[in-house]
Amino acid sequence: MKRRAYIGAVGGSVVAGLAGCLTRDGDESTDGDGNGDPEPEDPDLEGELRIATYESMVDGENPAGPWLKEAFEEAYPDAELTWTVPTNGINDYIDRERQNAALEADVYLGANIDDLVRVDDTLDDGGLFRELNVDRIDNAGRIRDGLDMGDPHGRILAYDTGYICLVYDERVVDEPETLDELTEPAYEDALLAQNAQRSDPGQAFLLWTIDAYGEDGYLDYWRELDDNGVRVLESWDDSYSGAYMNGERPMVVSYSTDQVFANEFGYDMRRHQVAFPNDQGYANPEGMGIFDRASEVDLAYEFLDFALSSDAQAVIAQRNVQFPAVASEHVDLGEEFDRYAHVPPEAVTIGYDDLRGNLDGWVDDWAREFAGQ
Repeated sequence: MKRRAYIGAVGGSVVAGLAGCLTRDGDESTDGDGNGDPEPEDPDLEGELRIATYESMVDGENPAGPWLKEAFEEAYPDAELTWTVPTNGINDYIDRERQNAALEADVYLGANIDDLVRVDDTLDDGGLFRELNVDRIDNAGRIRDGLDMGDPHGRILAYDTGYICLVYDERVVDEPETLDELTEPAYEDALLAQNAQRSDPGQAFLLWTIDAYGEDGYLDYWRELDDNGVRVLESWDDSYSGAYMNGERPMVVSYSTDQVFANEFGYDMRRHQVAFPNDQGYANPEGMGIFDRASEVDLAYEFLDFALSSDAQAVIAQRNVQFPAVASEHVDLGEEFDRYAHVPPEAVTIGYDDLRGNLDGWVDDWAREFAGQ
């Protein structure tokens, strides 16, 4: 994707309409405690706030972005919110930072833990984003336990989260109880996955297999998947909206909120069953941060707080078909969302410390053998 791109259940409907198919140059100061920007006595809440994000946040059927823009501008009438969609996600801003080129954005909405690792593996440790002063973000205290993005430099706050799982057609295959079963004859030519170099769910599934089989065993596992006919496509859209929805295969790497989407559009639920092999799903929180060289720092802090408000969290969760970041008592998503959004018995993830210095190597080693299968 970030497909519209978790930990804990969500309760109870605020917003209708689920989505188809989260300075180095000079002026940063700290409050003396090493906790980001001090709160000004007279914050500047005028101007253009430029927010970089992924395409499905702003385009497609009923995305969250237009609502966020309208509601934020209503709350801050002297501000204008402008969305920008970088071609290569966080990598565009890493490249601009290395070249000391203009970033042309104040906020990044949609950073994963692996994005932070890529920033710190490429730039100076703790680079690109400002250390946040969470005292300026009143709603930060409502974020659920377990959604710490793991950043030792305090640059990113979660705004939604998802679990990577398997979605399958129960008319064709049985629910796989373990990852090992995917290498067996019963699942020959069954599984669709995504390119871990290009796709967030694809990379999350790869990391899940590394967590399960270790960095010395995951490639052997993928060789067994390959021998059993796994098909790797470039993106989630190619694999899910294309091949899976066209009935080309009966199983796909996707999201545990898939049934929310299927129910909204009246799809046959037998083709949208959710499986958690090993009783696990890979947790993939999405975060937001303020660029180190942001021009509109005060407005940026206001947006981060706004994105964690109850109404904004409901919109983001429903239209992105993900779980909100705030605790369930702060957001009402409706009975159907609660019924069809599934949480795995165990959420697994590889944290920041283990990804540092390893992520690109793992992905590159995988890609040499399996990308574009």
